[in-house]
This record gives sequence, C-alpha cells and structure tokens, in this order.
Amino acid sequence: MATFGGLDFDLGKSGPGPLWSGGPAPGEFYNFPGTRNGNSSDAVQKTLSPVVTGTSVLAFEFDGGVVISADMLGSYGSLARFRDCSRLLKVNDTTLIGAAGDYADFQYLTNVIQQQVIDEECLNDGFGYTPKALHCWLTRILYNRRSQFNPLWNTYIVVGIEDEKPYLGYVDKIGMAYESNSLACGFGAHMALPIIRDYKEKNPNISEAQAVALIDRCMKLLYYRDARSLNKYQMAVITKDGIDVRGPLKSEANWEIAQMIKGYE
Repeated sequence: MATFGGLDFDLGKSGPGPLWSGGPAPGEFYNFPGTRNGNSSDAVQKTLSPVVTGTSVLAFEFDGGVVISADMLGSYGSLARFRDCSRLLKVNDTTLIGAAGDYADFQYLTNVIQQQVIDEECLNDGFGYTPKALHCWLTRILYNRRSQFNPLWNTYIVVGIEDEKPYLGYVDKIGMAYESNSLACGFGAHMALPIIRDYKEKNPNISEAQAVALIDRCMKLLYYRDARSLNKYQMAVITKDGIDVRGPLKSEANWEIAQMIKGYE
C-alpha cells in the first residue's frame, strides 16, 4: 500500500486505483454516455430522415383575411401511398396551422397542441392561443428539438386573425422563423410563391373569390410539376368571422399536352 497526495494505492493489484474510478481501464473500451456496454451500435437511435411525408403548403393574405391550402398526399418515399392525409389543423376560431414534412411528427405535435388547448380551456381565464403566440411557441419547440439533434422533421405555417389583422408565420425544423404576407414551403416555395407574389403585386386588394381561384391555380400547377403532390387538397379561409375549412377539393387536370412532350425518355 502506498500513499500519494492523501490517496492510498494498492500496488499489488493490477489496474487503475480509485483515482481512475469510472474512467477508462487499460485494455477496455470507454463506456461513452448514450451507449450501453461501450458498444456504439447500442447508441440511442434518433430520426435521421422522414418516412411518410407531405409536400407544399401555401398561404397568403387577401382583403380581410387569410387563405391556406395543402394537398392530402402522404408519400412513402417515392410511393404515393396515402391519399387522405390532412395537413391542416384548426387550433381554435382564430388560429390554424399547416405542416409539411414528416407526417408522424406532425401527428405527434398535433396531439401536444390539442392537449395544450384543452388545458387552456380548463383554466377558464378568457385567454387562448393566438396565431402569434402559437408561432412563437412552435419556434421554441422546434429549436429545442434541433438543439438535441433530434428535430421534428416539419415546416409549419401558422395563420390566423390577431387584433383584427391577418397574421402569417413560418417556422422550419431548425427553428428558423419569420413573418410575411405570402408564405409557402416545400416545392411550392419555388413554383407557386412567385406566382402568388406577382398576382398580388398586380392586384393589391384581392377578394376572397380571387384568392380561392389563385389557390386552385397554384395547387393544379403543383400537381403537374411536383411528383410528391396530389390534385386532392384542403383549403381554409380565415376571416374575423371565423375559420372555414373546405375540402377535400379536387383540381381538374388536363394531360392532353403530355403526348407533345418528347426527348425526356
């Protein structure tokens, strides 16, 4: 037995003394946090990529309200597997969200939000979720999960009426968030959003009927161009009178021009 620095060491035994308790032992693998038995194959598994996904969500203001739309296809990889997946969630009479990305993560967060709404109603204090409050809450949730390297693989668009004015907020899976009068995610951010912005620039005060027609035009375009889209979609119109969720709706497509497209075989 030897003493060094106030600690006793048994020199007659092989291996580290108490100074190294819990540390790496000679000839053995270190048991890193998050693993079992020092085997990296036993590490805690996290979602590395989405499985069943939804694509574009479109939303923009019109004179007196907001319109939002999302198709109802759930793609299993490249397979158009599920054709009745609603990606619009009515939170209350003033707030609605649309989601793109992993459908399972959307279902999980839907359950969380619905329970939060029930808890708020049980308090009976006259307060509830507003679009801005829900948008802010979503940014914290998504950024927190991203910081844990286990993101909710979604992009959300939050719309509604707050202080008698339209509100539109965007937040993605890493917590990046912003507000705008026209929003889109998925393939629609590249194909449909420029059309919406151009139309609104030429018609600053578009009516509800014009907004509904523009949404149908954009959803039909995405059906033509986006391999993960479907011509069956839902649409919601939000005004000071409440939320009107419409659908499933169907865009009538015309594929006669397809026989004229050559050179891509």
